[in-house]
Amino acid sequence: MLSKLVNKEDLPNKIKLWDGMTILVAGFLGNGTPERLIDFLLESEVKNLKIIVNDTSYPGKGVARLIEAHRVKNLVTTHIGTNPETQKQFNNQELNIEFSPQGTLLERIRAGGSGLGGILTPVGIGTPVEEGKQKIIVNEKEYILELPLTGDLSILKARKADRFGNLLYYGTSCNFNPVMSLSGKTVIAQVDEIVEVGELDPNLIATPGILVDYIIQTGK
Repeated sequence: MLSKLVNKEDLPNKIKLWDGMTILVAGFLGNGTPERLIDFLLESEVKNLKIIVNDTSYPGKGVARLIEAHRVKNLVTTHIGTNPETQKQFNNQELNIEFSPQGTLLERIRAGGSGLGGILTPVGIGTPVEEGKQKIIVNEKEYILELPLTGDLSILKARKADRFGNLLYYGTSCNFNPVMSLSGKTVIAQVDEIVEVGELDPNLIATPGILVDYIIQTGK
């Protein structure tokens, strides 16, 4: 069975990056975020990125490092309350932010990966969330049509992988990782440990290897 394992040094030859590309970054306040893949993005010259992420973490961690380096132009996220630099760039109109309620964000990513045209949700009715969006009435109840989200690249973080790319997560570090594996044209996972095919309990695999293009091992 073909191994999807690559060395970090080989990433520039495997992963094409370009200015303005859209990247889905897994994690929740830095938990389950692929820091070494963030390093890879920072070491490149790529800029004006559109990032889809649950939050912008804390200063000096995860997506915050890309924002601090002024590599991000557009952001789709749930909240920025834990990152003063994100707030500063937003207030200074250096960073465009589309805020999306957390459950809605997750479902929009899932819809994008599943080939759906969007989702209908009542969340945000009567608030600024509905501004500029189509509303649809179903069974006399009003819903907002939220459009799907996809990206050019998804970067994930897993506890274990086998050489085919099947992924196993640990506890809450699972968070956005499985759904983001659906929605990137290219998917790469940073993993702590790699085992041979057949060694992972199939009942614990949260992301099947068919969705993963590359894996890199970085240790715990």
